[in-house]
Amino acid sequence: MPDAPVIIYKIATPASLAPARLSGQYGGMPIDVADGYMHFSTAAQLAETLRLHFKGQDNLALLAIRADELDNDLVWEPSRGGQLFPHLYNGPLDMDRVEWEETISVDAEGNCVLPEAVQ
Repeated sequence: MPDAPVIIYKIATPASLAPARLSGQYGGMPIDVADGYMHFSTAAQLAETLRLHFKGQDNLALLAIRADELDNDLVWEPSRGGQLFPHLYNGPLDMDRVEWEETISVDAEGNCVLPEAVQ
C-alpha cells in the first residue's frame, strides 16, 4: 500500500497471547481465527478499534509490529467506513517481529490512554 504506516498494532488479551509466550508464534484472537486472518490497526484506527471491540477490558497487550516485516503477507482491505485496515493472512505472527509491547486498559465507555510510542 502506498504511504503505508511504518508501525501497525495488534490488540491481544492475556489469554490469547499466553500460548505465544511459550511457542513464539501468536495465532490471534478468536475473531482472527474465525475470520481466517489476523486483524491489525494503524495508529489512526487504534482508539476506535479499542472503543468498539474492547470496552471494559483490562491488561490488554498492545503489540507494535513494523508493517514492512509482514509486507509479503499483509493485505490492506476496506473495512469500517471504507478505511484500509491491515490484515495478515499467512499467520501465525512470529513474536520476534514485535517491536515493542505495552499493557493498556479500556474503560467501560471505551476510553483509554494510548502509549506515547503510538505514532
